[in-house]
Amino acid sequence: MELSYHEKLTLIKLKDLRKAKFEDLVKETGLDQVAVMRAVLWLQSKGLAKLHEKKKKVVKLTETGKKYAEIGLPERRALMLLAERGRVTLKDLTEVLSEDELKPIIGILRKEGWATVKKEDGKLVLEVTEKGREALNLDRPIDKALKILAENGEVEAKEIEDLISLNELKRRKVAEDELKTEREVEITEKGLKLAEKGLELKEEISILTPELIKSGKWRNVEFKRFNIKAPVKRIYPGKKQPYRAFLDKIRRKLIEMGFIEMTVESLIETQFWNFDALFQPQNHPARDWTDTYQLKYPKYGFLPEEELVERVKASHEHGWITGSRGWGYRWDPRMAMMLMPRAHGTALSARQLAKDVQIPGKYFAIQRVFRPDVLDRTHLIEFNQVEGFVIGEDLTFKHLLGILKRFATEVAGAKKVKFLPDYYPFTEPSVQMSAKHPELGWVEFGGAGIFREEMTKPLGIDVPVIAWGIGIDRLAMFKLGIDDIRYLFSYDLKWLREAKIIW
Repeated sequence: MELSYHEKLTLIKLKDLRKAKFEDLVKETGLDQVAVMRAVLWLQSKGLAKLHEKKKKVVKLTETGKKYAEIGLPERRALMLLAERGRVTLKDLTEVLSEDELKPIIGILRKEGWATVKKEDGKLVLEVTEKGREALNLDRPIDKALKILAENGEVEAKEIEDLISLNELKRRKVAEDELKTEREVEITEKGLKLAEKGLELKEEISILTPELIKSGKWRNVEFKRFNIKAPVKRIYPGKKQPYRAFLDKIRRKLIEMGFIEMTVESLIETQFWNFDALFQPQNHPARDWTDTYQLKYPKYGFLPEEELVERVKASHEHGWITGSRGWGYRWDPRMAMMLMPRAHGTALSARQLAKDVQIPGKYFAIQRVFRPDVLDRTHLIEFNQVEGFVIGEDLTFKHLLGILKRFATEVAGAKKVKFLPDYYPFTEPSVQMSAKHPELGWVEFGGAGIFREEMTKPLGIDVPVIAWGIGIDRLAMFKLGIDDIRYLFSYDLKWLREAKIIW
């Protein structure tokens, strides 16, 4: 049977000890703990030794506990002063107690019945009771526990819990518990026979150096064998948070497809860009506080240039030059100035269209949006959206469906996609996109359509614009194989470590 140098050394020491604590075996071999543990595990796999493990809870004193074991608990020191003088004020107690210890002491002394407390001339006066004097001669469970722990350093939890609740000691911050593993190593009959036959200890070489080759000494040394199937400690190297990596891949993919990323200055928008520029009427229910967040302070922002505002206002009130009748109400600029956390990424598209676009051109943004909702497996109140639009002379609704399907299948990895008719104030026609999740079934994750002329013309655009807004968090659920959207922002180390890397 082939054994390494460490395995031979460990087995030779076990031959004399027969059974030993792991710490004693480490001392006997002179090797480090990791080397001995590895040797023991290999000897066990070959039937030459057995490793016995036993977990136990131990209790030890905290720094506060060590201090109290030496000078006494605060209530005992206070009681000793009381018994000596009969009655004391709070100021007198500062002779034996610190300021932190002084705060709870009145309650303890009163609760135990060791002292009466009354007010005299605006001062609290404590007077010792008969029960208090008798308590000085009592050895309370907490005092016994502190004494045992001070003498032994570390004691099994069961021994202490026979005296006093461990929770009580932890509440008083005088002791703490720890789960420890005791290990013993025992040689087997097979291992004993092999060790008694005699094992030659010959140091092994793990690295073949140029000096060994030049000198020819490599012929006379024994090289350490490496088992590539040997169990090793799992290593978790640094990597991007799984959802962050997914978003970065989406960004790269869209750029590879020729999209230009829209820049964003703030998470806060005026209602003008979030709603009005999108031809969403000011009396629309989606603008109510139940469907959007609003800033309490500052409450108002600033509108863009007056000419643009006038065109948007005219589009709302009577349709401007679009051929539409508009919404037929009096548009309020004050409402448009109200500030809010961005409710959807389409606000970025409106800003970009009003600012500058290439025709033809493709644009996108991945941004945080905020909506009041009930948190569950598929809903968040703060989430990411991929917002995008394509602008060009000959674009049709069919182009939009093609882009959405390609995005869902190639980028997000959805196997089945379906489209349903929908309604949005700023697109016509409009469509909803859903994908099938293996656990949750059909999940809606995006809306799209062709921007209405009532929206685009006031922004200075006179060609078709196809646009979409996709809840990228839900798409990430498909790619990462999770069935709860909240896990995307989880602190669960196990999931963060084991989540697959997305390329």
